[in-house]
Amino acid sequence: MFLSEFVPVLKELSQQPLAFMGGFCSGLFRLNLTEDPVKSWLNQQAGVTVSPADNAPNNGKSSGPQSIAID
Repeated sequence: MFLSEFVPVLKELSQQPLAFMGGFCSGLFRLNLTEDPVKSWLNQQAGVTVSPADNAPNNGKSSGPQSIAID
């Protein structure tokens, strides 16, 4: 049934409503947690430093198509 697809979403919403709505709003507004306005606000609120995992250097290993060999 169509409503059975919403059961996991409603379950998460009922278990942790504030965390769910925070994640939903940040996804809706496409907020990046490592950008300055959100990052500084999070640091002030929780005292937690957000590490930029996406901005880490990768030595150019994932900057395009890669070839693999299948034996």
